[in-house]
Amino acid sequence: MEIDKLIDAAFEPVSNAVASVIFYSIRLLDLEIKLILIWLVVAAVFFTFYLGFINIRYFGHAIAVLRGKHDNGDSTGHISRFQALMTSLSATVGLGNIAGVAVAVSVGGPGAAFWMAAMGIFSMSTKFVEVTLGIKYRQCDNRNMISGGPMHYLYSAFERRKKPQMGKFMAGLFALCCVGGTIGAGGLFQANQAYQQALIVTGGDAGFLADRGWLFGLFMAILVGMVIIGGIRWIAAVAGRVVPIMAVIYIVAGIIVISVHYEAIPGALSTIVEMALYPEAGLGALMGALLMGVQRATFSNEAGLGSSAIAHCAVKTHEPVSQGMVGMLGPFIDTVIICMVTALVIVISGSYVEGSGIEGVELTSRAFASGISWFPYVLSLTVFLFAYSTMISWSYYGLVCTTYLFGERMAIEWIYKLLFCMFIIIGASAQLSNIILFTDAMVFAMAVPNIIGLYMLAPEIKKDLRIYLQQLKQKTQKLPER
Repeated sequence: MEIDKLIDAAFEPVSNAVASVIFYSIRLLDLEIKLILIWLVVAAVFFTFYLGFINIRYFGHAIAVLRGKHDNGDSTGHISRFQALMTSLSATVGLGNIAGVAVAVSVGGPGAAFWMAAMGIFSMSTKFVEVTLGIKYRQCDNRNMISGGPMHYLYSAFERRKKPQMGKFMAGLFALCCVGGTIGAGGLFQANQAYQQALIVTGGDAGFLADRGWLFGLFMAILVGMVIIGGIRWIAAVAGRVVPIMAVIYIVAGIIVISVHYEAIPGALSTIVEMALYPEAGLGALMGALLMGVQRATFSNEAGLGSSAIAHCAVKTHEPVSQGMVGMLGPFIDTVIICMVTALVIVISGSYVEGSGIEGVELTSRAFASGISWFPYVLSLTVFLFAYSTMISWSYYGLVCTTYLFGERMAIEWIYKLLFCMFIIIGASAQLSNIILFTDAMVFAMAVPNIIGLYMLAPEIKKDLRIYLQQLKQKTQKLPER
């Protein structure tokens, strides 16, 4: 047996044990619903109502802040608002936007697309809260480098209640889960999926890359290493260029396919709404569509995991709430726009119909090929860019949490970066499904301590938001006098 399979087999009991806890499910109307999904959804709905539908009422203001309308020239930080948003998006916009949406539509039906978009809008509120708290409690080390994340606001939340030891435990738990998740979700899985797509377009088993996954992994590791050695400034600079390019390529390709089938657009939209609200198969079908749509949205935009709070902490600002506004645009771009483009193309092309026998990336590729025959090559490019951008952003998340656990020393940073690049090579050349399952569970385990902290600090966020809006109103009233 090959060594990677031996390692994977040995890790299976641990992987299954951890995943069975994190992804524990309950049955409702013959459907299995993961408790972690309920945990994330309830938080999104709660914060939307608690903050007075901030995701809708201040959507325009968030765009204005992103454009620099309310910037302060002498703000503390390392990167711009746009770079912070792109760094966060580069981690969330990945293969799930292509393959995951296809699974949601093929299993839950077209109605899943409606609920996916709805959940994306609710998730904006959770993202606002965690980004705002991340910046409010960020810290500066002895090298004048700013870092932050749920670790810091979790500790503060419990310390205020005179439970500092519990705060240290919860912060450490989050950091540990983040490091473990980074290796798999941010390294192994992305490299593996990028290699599989590259293998398809280069001739499959008869092509140049057949049995050369290590070579592809080495190539990606070098590209990633060239960026992450420069820290958040380099990562943000690359993300600020790569994310817009890959998003535009994918969205334009989707618009072209939709335009080719323009006569089917009204029917497709009608089908999505009808199947979401009035499915022919009754309540069970409605719940199936709702579950798949919400699950895809929640797992795609990472709202509630706390990861985006780390990305936004390095932004140049003195006002946490203003960057929280920018942060909440992430789920809208990731889920409402990019995921919905995928869903619309699949529904309009009709490739999702039951009995087609295809799913995932293949289903998306088939749908796009209905309008663009050479789309598999475009898909390969976007998959590569999606994987690359996800790697560099998640590497930073893991680095921040590693230094939180083991100390902010240069040796620790270099060891972590070297190991991360090594796992990229391993991910492209080995089949480690059980290890990836374990690290996926670690990623979603981040949501448990993170959301507890969000609930504990919710009154504080509401107060900060009220003060911010009052100051904003005063500035607006004074503006005509200038």
